[in-house]
Amino acid sequence: MRVDVPWSPHISYHPVVQLLLAGVALLGGAASVATRRRFGRPGRLVVLGSLALAISVFTANMATLPGHLVMLAALSIDSVTGLAHVLLSAVGTVLLASVAIAYGRRLRGRCPRCGGSHAGGYRGRLTHPAASVAAGRTRIRVYLLMSGLLPWAAVKTIWTLGGDALGVTAEGWRSAGAGASAPVRALAAAGVDVTVLAGLGGVFLLLGLMYPWGQVFPRWSTPILSGRRVPRLLPLLPAWMCAVGLAGYGVLLLLYASLVSVTVLPAPPPEAPFTTSSGNIWMIAFGGLGFGGLGFALILAARSYAERTRPICSEESAGFRTVK
Repeated sequence: MRVDVPWSPHISYHPVVQLLLAGVALLGGAASVATRRRFGRPGRLVVLGSLALAISVFTANMATLPGHLVMLAALSIDSVTGLAHVLLSAVGTVLLASVAIAYGRRLRGRCPRCGGSHAGGYRGRLTHPAASVAAGRTRIRVYLLMSGLLPWAAVKTIWTLGGDALGVTAEGWRSAGAGASAPVRALAAAGVDVTVLAGLGGVFLLLGLMYPWGQVFPRWSTPILSGRRVPRLLPLLPAWMCAVGLAGYGVLLLLYASLVSVTVLPAPPPEAPFTTSSGNIWMIAFGGLGFGGLGFALILAARSYAERTRPICSEESAGFRTVK
């Protein structure tokens, strides 16, 4: 008997795909165990290739994580099995990437924990650097990418506040959201779109990645945590896990809108709440700018944060690391 695993209400994984994914998971697990052994050059290449394949597959499978997080915030779930699959893929990606980084450092003769070159064991106390601000060039790039959210957020806010834009009327927008969950409808009644709210959450994460309050809990956070060090992975994990899906989705939307605008692809017929194809294409382009900009901004900010907050083993000399 064939058993399909629902990925969404209308899409299911074929049993063959399930078996292939299970095989990739076993391959990644075997490669992770193999990193503890010594191999010649061919063996090392096999281990690294297996890890790269597994990480690529699981990264692709977690690409829809941002959408699931938005739906969870709206207290709505399309598919429980689909959400579980995406979350497991995200966990697998993080674990396998951690193994691959440590293995790569070990092959280069560096400490698998901090990446530094120092004598002694790897079980000593880790020293965390002082809080710092991202480099000016990084901040400028992040702000420019972040500004891609403005057209998309502005149009959705106009609709939510009862205005007309891009061929969508206020009545049509309300009708399209009639089946949403109660919290989403309550926010819409107050003039707040839940997806714009999620976008603001992404902006908050970006700012935390660039400024000291993302490394040390500020006074306005909570009295209990104020002044304590922020766990390094607390902002890094959501940033890395959402950045890939957002960036890829944004690029696809922009590519599609561009191909339609130059008539390489046919314009899609308008679907409610849109009354014109041009309005639909403009909103797709705005979505590409917003999602892609946010995704690439998260990549830049997370890279800077990872470099600035990377701990070093206490045995390592203070002058080893160069912060970028």
